[in-house]
Amino acid sequence: MLATINHNEMLPLTRLRELADSEAEAYQTAAPFAHGVYDNVFSPELLDAVIEEFEEGEKQWRQFESKYEKKLQMNQDEFMQPITRAFIHNLNSEPFLRFLEKLTGIEGLIPDPYLVGAGLHKIPPGGKLGVHVDFNKHSHMDVVRRINVLIYLNKNWKEEYGGYFELWDEKKSGCQKKILPVFNRMAIFSTTATSFHGHPEPLTCPEDRCRISLALYYYTSARGEQQAKAHSTQFLNEDGKREELKFENSFMDKIKRKLGIH
Repeated sequence: MLATINHNEMLPLTRLRELADSEAEAYQTAAPFAHGVYDNVFSPELLDAVIEEFEEGEKQWRQFESKYEKKLQMNQDEFMQPITRAFIHNLNSEPFLRFLEKLTGIEGLIPDPYLVGAGLHKIPPGGKLGVHVDFNKHSHMDVVRRINVLIYLNKNWKEEYGGYFELWDEKKSGCQKKILPVFNRMAIFSTTATSFHGHPEPLTCPEDRCRISLALYYYTSARGEQQAKAHSTQFLNEDGKREELKFENSFMDKIKRKLGIH
């Protein structure tokens, strides 16, 4: 497979240019916040290879487990397999940044070589990700988060498995749009102080399946519609208020669950 995939042809440049030209207005005026969903943009053979590599090698998965989330993430470049690594590097390259800038109207985009919070995402059966807004400032660079790109890798994913990517309106405190995370579907959205999203319902997929995706985040030096003060992930609690988890809270939640304490 590696020999048949040209690393310089991983991005369908003509398709991306056409997409940016035709979808920019729809993206920028979408509700409940700027976003777009695009199917079959990338080569199926390329994404098949990424799937094959997903569990290969000595990956060190970071586990997140709290009352709001149960998921795994891997962002260490050195442990990614060659096709996945090359694809992510392409998604952080100038041609893809130009596509994103034209589509979103946000100029001066900066990629994240550290893949903070990004990279490979995996949600096991029963896993979830509560409705939230993302952290707004990069931990290593003096830049502000502006765009998320999610590429789903779930072949033959059925509606009854759940895992819908939900877009929420904070004022209405409810889901305004649901997106099924099917194979070769790319969701892009602008991250702001009110771009609430997630998949709060636990996955009901078979035990031998996981919800898998690639996640890339992009930044600018300008703040845009983000809060001035730095914050981590802010979840929307049952009362419709924001809750920012500290490590200690998340860790204690995990210990309590394992001990059967509620």
